Amino acid sequence: MKKFRKALEEQRDEILVNARKILSGEIHLDPDDFPDEIDTASSEMNLAFQGRLRERERGLLSKINEALERIDEGVFGECQNCGEDIGAKRIHARPMAQLCIDCKSEQEQQERRNA
Repeated sequence: MKKFRKALEEQRDEILVNARKILSGEIHLDPDDFPDEIDTASSEMNLAFQGRLRERERGLLSKINEALERIDEGVFGECQNCGEDIGAKRIHARPMAQLCIDCKSEQEQQERRNA
């Protein structure tokens, strides 16, 4: 558990450091800074992309915090759907995993059917 806690905490800290770097930078669009519409569009597209990355990092940060809570509660490595062991290979590959491979596969199939 110590190994997983350390890996999760390191990943969480890295996300937070990156977020602080982004927030400390002055991100703003001033139309006078861009000589034409193409430069403006390019800058806006870049900001939108950064926003999507931050949103993904926010979701990952939430999953990391949930995994750390499961370690504290003594249920780390248990599937939240069926209660079975998630499996060593999966938990090593993705320590924030909440579902065993069978339940995750079933969830993905259900999502594809609903899409």
